Amino acid sequence: MIGTLTLDQLRVLVAIADTGSFSAAGRELRRVQSAISQTVANLEELQGVALFDRDGHRPRLTDVGRVLVDQARLVLASASRFEAVAASTRAGVEPELTIAIDPLVPTAPLIDSLRALSETFPDLPVHFSTEGLGGSLRRLRSGSAAIGLCLLLPGVPEDLAAYPLLHAPMHAVVSPGHPLATLGRPATEGDLAPHVQLVLSDPADPDGPNYGVAGTRLWRFVDLGRRLDFLLAGFGWCRMPEHLVAPLVAIGVLTTIEVHEDPTPSEGLTIYAAHRRDRALGVAGRWLLDDLRRRLVS
Repeated sequence: MIGTLTLDQLRVLVAIADTGSFSAAGRELRRVQSAISQTVANLEELQGVALFDRDGHRPRLTDVGRVLVDQARLVLASASRFEAVAASTRAGVEPELTIAIDPLVPTAPLIDSLRALSETFPDLPVHFSTEGLGGSLRRLRSGSAAIGLCLLLPGVPEDLAAYPLLHAPMHAVVSPGHPLATLGRPATEGDLAPHVQLVLSDPADPDGPNYGVAGTRLWRFVDLGRRLDFLLAGFGWCRMPEHLVAPLVAIGVLTTIEVHEDPTPSEGLTIYAAHRRDRALGVAGRWLLDDLRRRLVS
């Protein structure tokens, strides 16, 4: 009941709209027509509006009645979700699942697991957000995310349980007109030093640790897409995930370069699924973790 408004009154209103008459609504709800009529009369009196025009052979929804039927559907759907979440929680499923993902993590390999999660737990509210560099780790530690899909550099922190899922290959790239594009050999530290390096930084700690920095002329970005814009415009060089730049290299708008003694692992950066050790995952979180590992870990 909302004040003196009840969900039953809304169900009756929607049933009449769906079936086309009071009598048909009564049959659907297994009530006599007089009970249906009385429920509608009480609802109209309570709200102070006429829901039906009764001048014709059959009552027809008024303009306000049509609007309130739509609102009634929303309220009933919300109530249904309310009950479903409560029932799932009684069965051990967490009331919601929040997933945070780092910007360098490729999403394509994750799609099937996320789709399967929604099909397996259709009533589970799932919140998904892409964070800046380091954002997933912060959200895990603050408790605002249950699972992080992230890089963990330089290593896995002791307060996290982390499971390697896949590797994200990285390539050093420049625009075709950049001087490094025509070097013709692996670029040494001396070759890279005069040129701007486009660095992805943690927006909460832009002066924090940087990995793979090879010079002093750094332009810092918190947005991967904006960094790509500057890369394409020829403003510098950087390492980018293969899944983002391979199509651009294929059509010639970017060029890969070799870096002498490149510290980036040849197999790529390791992508982890992680959670706090002191916060056990619920049923759905464990299911997602197991599904990701089953699909992605070879």
